[in-house]
Amino acid sequence: MFWSKNPVALIDRLKELSSRNINCYIQFTLNDYAAEGFEPNIPELTKRIDTFKRLADILGVGSVIWRYDPVILTDNLHIEDHLERIEKIGCELKDYCEKLVFSFADIAGYRKVQYNLIQGGIKYVDFNHESMNKFADGLTRLNKNFGFEIATCGEQIDLCKFGIKKNRCVDPLLMARLFKDDERLMSWLGYSDMFGAPESFPKDPGQRSVCGCVLSKDIGAYNTCGHGCVYCYANVTPAYGKQGCVRAQSDIKRESVISQVN
Repeated sequence: MFWSKNPVALIDRLKELSSRNINCYIQFTLNDYAAEGFEPNIPELTKRIDTFKRLADILGVGSVIWRYDPVILTDNLHIEDHLERIEKIGCELKDYCEKLVFSFADIAGYRKVQYNLIQGGIKYVDFNHESMNKFADGLTRLNKNFGFEIATCGEQIDLCKFGIKKNRCVDPLLMARLFKDDERLMSWLGYSDMFGAPESFPKDPGQRSVCGCVLSKDIGAYNTCGHGCVYCYANVTPAYGKQGCVRAQSDIKRESVISQVN
């Protein structure tokens, strides 16, 4: 499973993955924070929407999942603004997407995120149960035009009364639907011809208690993303992450040269 807000570089590598019999699906974070400058180093929204469509055309509609997260409130950015932006993106993706996943910004839980927002002069507003329910209600009403499956990621609050489920980003049910011919994967997940789906799946112990992901290994690295998003918890600061990205790229080039020499 790939997770990115700018996976355009993956498009040219999908044939290689297919030739190696490597299946994949993509969690595509597609927000609209252009006016606020919260995601300064990613392509403009229209280009990212185009990338989403191209990936869906290649992999299949169910293989590219739209993530609108995190949802951030500020003194100038309100729930109504988010719903308006989601509606515009949804109109573009309605024929290319089955599922929309969102999460509420958990700023208090990440001190470095809180620090970076304050340093950037961003007057954020914490979500509470009332505002979470208001957002969920508005989103559900919008979804009558699209028919997406809607789910939350890592949220304590239960929004099932709005028809919103709790998500599994690393999802064994989705993998079984998309990759049912991958015998090794199906065996590891516990599927069998005789008994079908297992009663339960191995939960990832390294995630939060409310996370529903199946056991998996994350190969990402902290302080190596150059997107510079103000809400990022994986970089100490946006600038430090950009420096780490340059260092990581240099390491990759050096290892490539060494392997060619050897």
